[in-house]
Amino acid sequence: MTYSQIAITAALIAIAVDLFAYSQPLLKRRAFWTSYAIILPFQLLTNWWLTSRNIVMYSPDAIFGLRIASAPAEDLLFGFALILGVMGIWEYLGRRGVSRD
Repeated sequence: MTYSQIAITAALIAIAVDLFAYSQPLLKRRAFWTSYAIILPFQLLTNWWLTSRNIVMYSPDAIFGLRIASAPAEDLLFGFALILGVMGIWEYLGRRGVSRD
């Protein structure tokens, strides 16, 4: 499985879980999109730093080829899936009364 396939699959799973498993999907809330807009520039900056210095390298055969801030476009999909997944779990556990205590 290529990185592209993994990133697309992860994004689709995160979207499906959010829309169909949670009673109040994050994707339908302005707060999620505001949070994502705040996180995205930092993701792009980090991706650029890691890939432009060859700390992280991608095989051309494993990605589509389109790069944004020096990193494969797939990184945005994967990052989106991670952010949506973590925020969804956080909301779900918070609504169930799970606390750090």
